[in-house]
Amino acid sequence: VQLQASGGGLVQPGGSLRLSCAVSGRFFTSTFTSAAMGWYRQAPGKQREWVATIRSGSDSTLYANFVKGRFTISRDNAKNTLHLQMNSLKVEDTAVYYCNRGNSWGQGTQVTVSS
Repeated sequence: VQLQASGGGLVQPGGSLRLSCAVSGRFFTSTFTSAAMGWYRQAPGKQREWVATIRSGSDSTLYANFVKGRFTISRDNAKNTLHLQMNSLKVEDTAVYYCNRGNSWGQGTQVTVSS
């Protein structure tokens, strides 16, 4: 399974970005929802931290407290794509964001929040 993250960029505090993670590889569409997927981030000089998860089956979601109410994780099953809608961005959200599915990781996409 290959994961390709995109959608990062430079945004002012209070702004929004939508990250995407395209999933590809030798698997069938019916298995896209069979595994939980998540987003993580790593800021300069800090360890990678968990941001959000969307579970398999029920598609219920979990969020880290520092993004709860601002970020929304979702997936487009028809396009085998995971999304992270980020609103009300703060300077402290600046990091490289990674998508994850089991043992597979995307390459990361840079999000910079700065005025």
